[in-house]
Amino acid sequence: MPGFHVISTVRKESLLEQLRSKGLSAVLLDVTDEASIATCRDQVEKMVDGRLDILVNNAGRGHTMPATDMAVATARAVYETNLFSVMALTSTFTPLLIPTRGLIINISSISSFVPFIFGSAYASSKAALNSYSRTLRQELRPFGVRVMVAMAGTVQSNIASGKKGVGLPEGSLYARVSHLFEQRKGFSQKAQSRPMETSAFARRLVDEASKGEVAPFWRSWLGRPDWFWCGGQSSVVYWTSWLGDWAFDFGMWRRSRLSELEAMVKENEKRKEKDSLDYQWSTANCELVSSGRSKWQIQ
Repeated sequence: MPGFHVISTVRKESLLEQLRSKGLSAVLLDVTDEASIATCRDQVEKMVDGRLDILVNNAGRGHTMPATDMAVATARAVYETNLFSVMALTSTFTPLLIPTRGLIINISSISSFVPFIFGSAYASSKAALNSYSRTLRQELRPFGVRVMVAMAGTVQSNIASGKKGVGLPEGSLYARVSHLFEQRKGFSQKAQSRPMETSAFARRLVDEASKGEVAPFWRSWLGRPDWFWCGGQSSVVYWTSWLGDWAFDFGMWRRSRLSELEAMVKENEKRKEKDSLDYQWSTANCELVSSGRSKWQIQ
């Protein structure tokens, strides 16, 4: 990356040594641990002499599970990585960004704009990140620190790793369409979602972030954008957003094929109603027969 001294952060010691052996700058960081964040900040401050130009908040955690089957503890863990860690890192590193009138880049997702079936925890955490970033942009404006949000579409990554063994819990409302749930897992990395190569996404992001600053009104067309849409499906979501929520609701409903479950539920309700009527009719006949026998016995 010409013109930039990139400092990578990793969670594993083995990766740290691997990067350093290639001559790259790297530090250990667990974005969910306050002590780790503080240590990282001290190390970075020394490396950049107290002046940081760009902070990229890229750590992310996915979770695929119906909203009614989701463990709250897992949802909290998703938010811890996707939202609260960004808040913590931003607060910690902003003092290093002010001297350079630096830039904060938060990696969000197009899923924050759509009814992301079986991905409510992930999508809502990214939607919260969008809202946080929008407010943060205004609050840091007096200090010259800028905030850019990358609305990432599908990009090749390991975010879906380890999910193959995760299934629906016992008693799930969606057990009858478990095949739809299985198809949904790891969707962003499947060929049908057309994930962009990681290197291509990174180059586009760097190019856009490096553009000059213009007045806020013109940023969507000229200069560095406040909102950067890139990755597989991102263009579709961007242009559909101009049509309104109904377009997303319609499109995602059809893509999810949950209409299959709706048909099953309606058919089951009809069957129950029919069984109930049959039972009532049978009971009524029994009463009539019983009444007739009583009269015959009296005679």
